[in-house]
Amino acid sequence: MVKEEKGQSLIEFALVLPLLLLLLVGIFDFGRIIYSYMHLHITAQETVRLGGLGRTDAEMTAFARQLNHLGNSNQLKVTVSPSDSTRRSGGYVTVTLEYPVNYVTPMLSRILPSPLMIKTDSTIRVE
Repeated sequence: MVKEEKGQSLIEFALVLPLLLLLLVGIFDFGRIIYSYMHLHITAQETVRLGGLGRTDAEMTAFARQLNHLGNSNQLKVTVSPSDSTRRSGGYVTVTLEYPVNYVTPMLSRILPSPLMIKTDSTIRVE
């Protein structure tokens, strides 16, 4: 008795392919989130350095928006604490950045909050 097995590998491939593609796109999304976090962290460090040198909040916000290359810089939320009117030499200034990242992976937004808000901050002493 000889059984025909033509097409068996095609059926197996068709069953496994969606899972492999979902895994691949998930890895891509994870990489985008990590890259976005690292980029925002570096932007926060560079922006807070300006605050340590005595720049105003408006200059720091404009610098952070200019340095942001993740997409729409208008979606970048910049918070400077304390404000430039109350900042004194020897005190500390903190810059907090928040940016939304949308997922590429289908159905991931049903499991995790979408868009994912990435938040970083950095603190430096005012000279």
